[in-house]
Amino acid sequence: MESPPAPHDLEPHDLEPHDLELGLDTFGDITAESDGTLRSGAQTLRDLLEQAVLADEVGVDFLGVGEHHRADYSVSAPEVVLGAIAARTQRMRIGSAVTVLSSDDPIRVFQRFSTVDALSSGRAEVILGRGSFTESFPLFGYDLAEYEDLFTDKLALFAELRTGDPVTWSGSTRGPLRAQPVYPELENAPLPTWIAVGGSPESVVRAASYGLPLMLAIIGGDPLRFRPYVDLYHRALGELGRSPLPVGVHSPGHVADTDAQAREELWPHYREYVGRIGRERGWPPPTRIEFERSTGPDGSLYVGSPETVARKIAATARALGLSRFDMKYSHGTLGHQEQLRSIELYGTQVIPRVRELLTDA
Repeated sequence: MESPPAPHDLEPHDLEPHDLELGLDTFGDITAESDGTLRSGAQTLRDLLEQAVLADEVGVDFLGVGEHHRADYSVSAPEVVLGAIAARTQRMRIGSAVTVLSSDDPIRVFQRFSTVDALSSGRAEVILGRGSFTESFPLFGYDLAEYEDLFTDKLALFAELRTGDPVTWSGSTRGPLRAQPVYPELENAPLPTWIAVGGSPESVVRAASYGLPLMLAIIGGDPLRFRPYVDLYHRALGELGRSPLPVGVHSPGHVADTDAQAREELWPHYREYVGRIGRERGWPPPTRIEFERSTGPDGSLYVGSPETVARKIAATARALGLSRFDMKYSHGTLGHQEQLRSIELYGTQVIPRVRELLTDA
């Protein structure tokens, strides 16, 4: 199934329900038992597989698995996890969220995803980015001073690889290639590839220059403040003479039977993991008032009952002209059972309700 195009010349209210794919993302956050005891990374990975099977069964369009190299996440090799998911699922697309291309080998990334694509009968896609953490750079022997150059050079190579054709390429971070075939070959090239952007105009224009769909990571503030980036992307595509391409959003959320239940389930875990990251980066600790504001209409947390979450997703999709919305459903130590229930409600109630809201708009 191909990602539907996002028509750049339409007003937000012209978005059609069939234009929007609704997916889920997870970083494989290490979860806790009801008594607060942390599960092992191994058990968290097995839980993630169970969550993926459920997502496929309840009608989720896409499942993305993130890459991290730190103690609070279980997934450092997303393609291995995706291979297991491919063997246990039938219909939903699967991919990364995101692949940290700067500290990886583009050829190996392509080979791993072309393998997942074969195992899943053409359901694989990759979302490329630089990641929100930097642990992978020293881990794999890269200099953070080359942060920008590494991504720029490796993206140029990956853009050639994804076509499935023999590659002729030269750059500054590795030796050149001359008519080099790369295996396994894609059955249906090109490999679907997105560029993840956290808010840099340069990154938005870069995605347009390569003719790749744009995935906006909106994890704070009003989602509508990203409208200028969407407009910039469409304008850049037009100036480059390229056809319209999809725009997606990745944002955190949690679904429960009621608004109050969703907030109460999520808040202690949100407070802990946002506070932990904040201590590393010099942010003030999160407050309950800020959390409640973020779950409101103008915030970036899609937290609440199915109706509340559906209305918020539909509003964001209309305002930004989205082709895809991916909700990150894992949050620090939030329990496995709570995540399963969130996935179930997202698939059985949120997704059909969003489509209904967009149809009625």
